[in-house]
Amino acid sequence: MRVLVVEDDRELAGILAQGFGEHHIETVVAETVARGRERAALGTYDVIVLDVMLPDGDGFGLCAALRARHIATPILMLTARDAVDDRVHGLEAGADDYLVKPFAFRELLARVRALGRRRPAIAPEQVRIADLEVDLAARRVVRAGRPISLTAREFALLEFFAQHEGTVADRAAIAAHVWDDNHDPFTNVLEVLVRRLRRKIDDEFEPKLIHTVRGAGYRFGL
Repeated sequence: MRVLVVEDDRELAGILAQGFGEHHIETVVAETVARGRERAALGTYDVIVLDVMLPDGDGFGLCAALRARHIATPILMLTARDAVDDRVHGLEAGADDYLVKPFAFRELLARVRALGRRRPAIAPEQVRIADLEVDLAARRVVRAGRPISLTAREFALLEFFAQHEGTVADRAAIAAHVWDDNHDPFTNVLEVLVRRLRRKIDDEFEPKLIHTVRGAGYRFGL
């Protein structure tokens, strides 16, 4: 895995590079908007970690510029700002996630890994796993020939699982898909939703498709 960190605080950038390196993640550091734009254009990265406050501009503008150049690499914005307006600004500029300083490195690492696991936006309209059929376009679900009615949230969760079959997905990545960005992924709301979905698509069927991976998240598939 390869990460671009655009951060002008050399001490913090060094800490991040060291921490990522301990988890076998290659880190490239850029300290300015100009350097970040150049490195993002010339290199290939799994995730871009982007600070908002930079000496020659701000991360919002850089994020928007990268998206305008059709650079689709997942972007996590890292900033001391915690106002909702700033989070909305970053997401509207094209960011995929947002983390406020100070932060725990473990959380940053989990979020970076989750973003790195994301699959391309283009996905099949229909997914079949065992005897489960999910029509993503028509929002229809059938298991063993039996139509299953899901709420909007339940379908959003199943959609995420179906598009990430076989991948262990953490809570933050799931929450980012199912809820808006004000949702706290560390509440038990996700567990409640998973239980509801299991009752509908798993409890009366074999094989089981939703698997809890202790300490990591959930895996969907055989």
